[in-house]
Amino acid sequence: MWDYTDKVKEHFLNPRNVGEISNADAVGEVGSLACGDALKLFLKLDENKERIAEAKFQTFGCGSAIASSSALTELIKGKTLDEALEITNQEIADFLGGLPEEKMHCSVMGQEALEAAITQYRGGTIATHEETGQEGNILCKCFGLTDSFLKKIIVTNKLRTAEQVTHFTKAGGACGGCIDKIKVAIAEVLEEQVMEKQKSPEKLTNLRKMQLIQSVLENEVRPQLWSDGGDLDLIDIDGSRVQIAFRKACAGCGSSGSTARFVEQKLRGLVSDDISVEEVEG
Repeated sequence: MWDYTDKVKEHFLNPRNVGEISNADAVGEVGSLACGDALKLFLKLDENKERIAEAKFQTFGCGSAIASSSALTELIKGKTLDEALEITNQEIADFLGGLPEEKMHCSVMGQEALEAAITQYRGGTIATHEETGQEGNILCKCFGLTDSFLKKIIVTNKLRTAEQVTHFTKAGGACGGCIDKIKVAIAEVLEEQVMEKQKSPEKLTNLRKMQLIQSVLENEVRPQLWSDGGDLDLIDIDGSRVQIAFRKACAGCGSSGSTARFVEQKLRGLVSDDISVEEVEG
């Protein structure tokens, strides 16, 4: 027995906006009876064709599917198409006070139907999961789900296990033959995210840079100087210019120049590659 919130039960027992719009401006249809869930979403825009004036749905599925469809129509009414497209499946679930993880695929279906309806209205091609090409290659044959679709859901919902992907999309939930492929897709997403982060390193604010410089000096540099009987003080930080003064055995040491370079290399490697270190008397 699933642990449903009161709001899920309310939208299941008394769903809002059920039905169809005969003169709808946009229609989005996703899922299939063979898969166990299907949703058809109708949108009617206002007279200026700017905002969603009316939204209705027809769905075949479980209580979560009905409640998610009802929630979706309530969320998008009054919004522009671009505003509506920003709604995520997680927001649909949050509107309902949460969904069991095993039923999150119902909120994903709502998001899909909305995207399909708006794509159709704007004259785009509505690709089905069974199609390949730009939409990717079929990964889950039982439900006709492509690798690109699954990767999108993995990224959006920060999924890390094959079991989570099944809960959110049903992929792997029938024959289980694609579980290993789902794990590969998750690994590829994580690898792509790491590579992207490496291409676009975090832009440090001045405050954050100062905090990191102080942390590296305290935790990485000074302990090594202490082991040789030396020490240093941080005198000033001016942008990327760091001024230090050596103390104890390091003060006046003939190797202070190489020690300063050691400090600079540490800061460049752990904080920012534009840092320069200057030894001063203080």
